[in-house]
Amino acid sequence: MLLDSNIIIYSFLPEFQILQETLRNSEVSCSVISCVETLGYHALSEDEQHYLQLLFETITVLPITQPVIDTAIVLRQQRKMSLGDALVAATALEHHQTLLTRNVKDFEWVEGLKVVNPL
Repeated sequence: MLLDSNIIIYSFLPEFQILQETLRNSEVSCSVISCVETLGYHALSEDEQHYLQLLFETITVLPITQPVIDTAIVLRQQRKMSLGDALVAATALEHHQTLLTRNVKDFEWVEGLKVVNPL
């Protein structure tokens, strides 16, 4: 399972405790893009930064490879899509992983991509 940035953010919140259990009990990964999107947020608290750093040490962080770039380009040529979303979707496709996201509608058009909202 590949985590979208919004799922990573929600997993920190007490009202979404179920996500922390899911992350602990599953083989999960994320795109390096999600590291940049979450850790790069300018208003992170120390607790949030600490949580994110620990999370990224325990899950697989997948790099942006040339096949991911090529797939992201094709996706953006098909439909208007943010660069981050294109790279995350391409990463999930290239690694044959289900994408966990709260924003299912942003990705449901991507052929071959399995998308699940765990919330």
